[in-house]
Amino acid sequence: MNLLRIVLMALLSALLAGCIGSDYDDRADVPIPPKLMQQMAAKGMSPADPIMVRIYKRESELEIWKRDRSGRYALLKTYPMCRWSGRLGPKTREGDRQAPEGFYAVTPGLMNPRSQFYLAFNLGYPNQLEEALGYSGSALMVHGACTSAGCYAMTNDGIAEVYAVAREALAAGQPSFQVQALPFRMTPANFAEHRDDPNMAFWRNLKEGTDLFAVTRQPPNVAACGGRYRFTPGSQPGEAAADPLAPCPLMMPDPAEDAVAGKRARDDETIALLSASSPPVSTAYVDGGMHPSFREILRKAGPERLSALTSGSKIEVSRPEAALADPFKGGEVASYDGD
Repeated sequence: MNLLRIVLMALLSALLAGCIGSDYDDRADVPIPPKLMQQMAAKGMSPADPIMVRIYKRESELEIWKRDRSGRYALLKTYPMCRWSGRLGPKTREGDRQAPEGFYAVTPGLMNPRSQFYLAFNLGYPNQLEEALGYSGSALMVHGACTSAGCYAMTNDGIAEVYAVAREALAAGQPSFQVQALPFRMTPANFAEHRDDPNMAFWRNLKEGTDLFAVTRQPPNVAACGGRYRFTPGSQPGEAAADPLAPCPLMMPDPAEDAVAGKRARDDETIALLSASSPPVSTAYVDGGMHPSFREILRKAGPERLSALTSGSKIEVSRPEAALADPFKGGEVASYDGD
């Protein structure tokens, strides 16, 4: 009996030590900031409403979209991205330093509350299509700090907000949230500028999904067949061949198709006009990008100061000389609500 009491007391002491010890860390439980809660309320949203995330490489920005009381998704907030690596284009192999492009579904199991880069969520790369195409890579994250070897780095403060919003939506019952990782904002101007890029066919496939979202304001269902993505309205179940490389099965027509086709035709006309009047952009840059607001800090104060501001630690800014060589050095890009 005395032995049993000793064991129980030891277990209780261990539990108490675990609760109040120095290793306790509540960063993943920090609530959504009051200011962001006010923005939600003003837009007819609640923390429990489902979300969708968009990432734009060229502009180095991440957006949170949220379903509002109308049942449609609207833009909640745009965050500057501190660092991404690689080039515009999809990730195809382990070690290529490419940040992925594509459509991903982030489940609760892909959320990482104990990331070495503060907080993170895994994109789930390679997805079904990428795996079928033979692409390789692992642990491709959206995380804190300002360093990247294939990930999207948001700073600690940035990922803290994004993580909290995603956490609450998942806790309320959203089984997963869609991430659309895109090379740039899918505007006619960007397509015209990059018209000679070898990834253009892939990017046009991604645009099919963003065009459907623009019309329906619902994240599209995403499937894979014929070696490409296939998108259907969120109100319909996604259908695809069991083999993502097999031919696509026939689909029933949907009322949204005409509106999507009309948008695509208008965009293609604008792309043709812009292509006839301006040269294509050069993509001969070194490694990835950085939002202009962070690049200005890097240029004026140096990488150590930027590291301290973005992670509060000694996590170094990855390849600062490459970030300064990023060709997309224009002023901050205004939020775009049209695609």
